[in-house]
Amino acid sequence: MRREPIIMTATMGAADQAWADALRRAHYPADRNAVEAHVTLFHQLPGHCEGEIVERTRALAREFACPDARLSEVMRMGNGVAFRIQSPGLLTIRAMMAEDLHGLLTAQDQGTPRLHITVQNKVEAATARALHAALSATFMPRPLAITGLALHRYLGGPWKQIGSWPFRGKAVAR
Repeated sequence: MRREPIIMTATMGAADQAWADALRRAHYPADRNAVEAHVTLFHQLPGHCEGEIVERTRALAREFACPDARLSEVMRMGNGVAFRIQSPGLLTIRAMMAEDLHGLLTAQDQGTPRLHITVQNKVEAATARALHAALSATFMPRPLAITGLALHRYLGGPWKQIGSWPFRGKAVAR
């Protein structure tokens, strides 16, 4: 039985993934950058429930169409910088998953997340302020392609992908 926690993310379209990965490679401390840019939906799902989590993730991806999403602002996150994402539909899909996993969620995963893409973390405050100012100076809100759901096993730093499922349904989450 697997015990490593499972992380659920929303997958981005290829162009948005490439853009976010390039920013992350440029600004995230290289010695701490163990994963690609991502949109975390759940930080720590129980590994011993992997079969149930995979089954429900597949079902949600089958049922729903890609939810609308927008990058809305550049935000400071402690000693880092991220892009805030507005997506009521993605939050609805996440809430459905949370309901299905009631009683299995950590305190962190019980609340509604602030959806974001982190491009810098764990740097000096001045470095984070400088990047925030530079990115904010040219930032314009824009659409973000959210294309599916993915599950990853947390391995103490790096992640191992369990699977990725594109949204392919007709239902529109609001």
